[in-house]
Amino acid sequence: MRSAKVTRIALDSRMLEIARDILGSGAIAFRATLFEKLPDSNWLVAWHQDTALPLRDRREVTGWGPWSVKDGVNYAHAPAQALEKVLALRIHLDDSTLDNGPLRVLPGTHTQGVLTDDQIHAVAERAKSIDCLMLGGIVAMRPLVIHASSKSRTDNPRRVLHIEYAESAAIAETLELAIA
Repeated sequence: MRSAKVTRIALDSRMLEIARDILGSGAIAFRATLFEKLPDSNWLVAWHQDTALPLRDRREVTGWGPWSVKDGVNYAHAPAQALEKVLALRIHLDDSTLDNGPLRVLPGTHTQGVLTDDQIHAVAERAKSIDCLMLGGIVAMRPLVIHASSKSRTDNPRRVLHIEYAESAAIAETLELAIA
């Protein structure tokens, strides 16, 4: 979100319309990440949930933590009731194919709350995954959906601009999101 170009995209009326249709009229963009799988920058991501949120101030609040600091921003692992107020819109800048390490999701798992690594592993062993294959386009996903991706097996890039929105900056009674 520190990039003017990314902020322009995140605040584009079409993006805000999608976010606000799901989260409500007060939805705000608060974080953006560029994922870029290239031949010389290639990785796999194990099954997981996205549970850490950037916060303006560190306050000890029940259910939040552990805390960390990344690039000068406070982060805490959040409880389910906060993460249910968050939505990611993933803009696929390149085609996402079976060969270039697409996003894989376990549908419906966003309703199961924050899970331990062992619980995530158990769910992944019995659930049927869906590969999010895209020819451009946008995927909307909740942070608690269990997701993963494999390494790319091709020289074709897979770039995704992952922009996160929340119902409002006030994510909990005494905690406010940082713009990261």
